[in-house]
Amino acid sequence: MQQVPYYQEAFVSFLNSFTVNRKPESLYNPINYILKLGGKRLRPVLTLMSAELFNCNYKKALNAALSIEVFHNFSLIHDDIMDDAPLRRGQETVHEKWDLNTGILSGDAMLIMAYQLFENYSPETFQALAKLFSKTALEVCEGQQFDVDFETRDDVTILEYLKMIEYKTAVLIGAAMKMGAIVANASEEDQNLIYDFGKNLGIAFQLQDDYLDAFGDPKTFGKQVGGDIIENKKTYLYIKAVEFSEEDKKTELMHLYSLNTKDHSEKIKTAKQIFISSGSAKATQNEIQNYTSKAFLVLDKLHISEENKEALRQFGEQLMNRNV
Repeated sequence: MQQVPYYQEAFVSFLNSFTVNRKPESLYNPINYILKLGGKRLRPVLTLMSAELFNCNYKKALNAALSIEVFHNFSLIHDDIMDDAPLRRGQETVHEKWDLNTGILSGDAMLIMAYQLFENYSPETFQALAKLFSKTALEVCEGQQFDVDFETRDDVTILEYLKMIEYKTAVLIGAAMKMGAIVANASEEDQNLIYDFGKNLGIAFQLQDDYLDAFGDPKTFGKQVGGDIIENKKTYLYIKAVEFSEEDKKTELMHLYSLNTKDHSEKIKTAKQIFISSGSAKATQNEIQNYTSKAFLVLDKLHISEENKEALRQFGEQLMNRNV
C-alpha cells in the first residue's frame, strides 16, 4: 500500500482528465469549478487505499473514487445554498459565482454523474456499488435534515447528535472504503469490516473537527476558530457543557447561544471557558479517542496483511492528531 500523497496525486490526475466539456456550458462549468477547488480528497483516497488493502491495483477503483468525490461536492453545493454560504475553500460558492438556480441544477447533474461512473464496472460490481451508494446518499440527506432540525431545538441529546454526524459525515467515509473493497472483490465480511472502520473513524474525525473549531490554532485550522459558537451550533462540546455545568453556567451558556451578537470575541472566549471548566472539552477528547479505538479494534478481524493493518493504524493516528 502506498502513502496518502501518492493516492492524492494519482486521483487529482484522474480528476483533471474528467473535465466535462459538454453543452450547455452554463450547466457544466460550475461542475468543473467545484471539482477543481481542491480540498484534502480524503474520501477518494480512502477508496483507492482500500482497494490496495485487498491486493487490487488502485487504478481499478478510480471511477468509484471519482463517484464518491463527485457526490461529496454535489452535497457541498446544496449545503452552501441551504447555509447561504458565500465562500467554499476560500473561493466563491457556486450559487454566489453563478446563481441559485444554476447551483441547484448543476448539483442535480452531479448526482446523476456520480451514478454514471459505476457503469465502468461489471454488472455484479455495478449493482453492489449502486446499492451501497443509494443507501449512503439517502443517509447523508437524513443527516443534513437532522442538522437543520437541531438549529431550532434546545433539547438535542448526545445520542441524537452522534447519529446526525454518523449520517451526515461518517457513512460517506465508511462507504468510500467499502467501495474500494467491492472493486477488489473482497469477501462480504471484509467489506463490512472496512466500512465499520471508516464509519467509526469518520465519527472521530467529525468530533475532532468540532473540537478544533473551538480550540484549534487559527494559523493552521484553515477557517475561523469559533465559527460553530458564532453560529450557535449545538455540537458535542455544547451539549456536554450543558449536561455537566452548574445551573448558573448552564443558563449563561444557553443564553449565549440565543444571541446573534456582533462581539464574537467575547462570546467565543466565554463559551470556551465553560467548555473547559465544565469538563466538556475533556469529554470530547475522550470520545474522539473512543471512536478511534473502535475503528482500530476492527483491524484485528480484517483479513489483510499485518503491514497493511499497521498502515491503516498509522493513517488513523495521523488523522486524529491533525491540527487543521
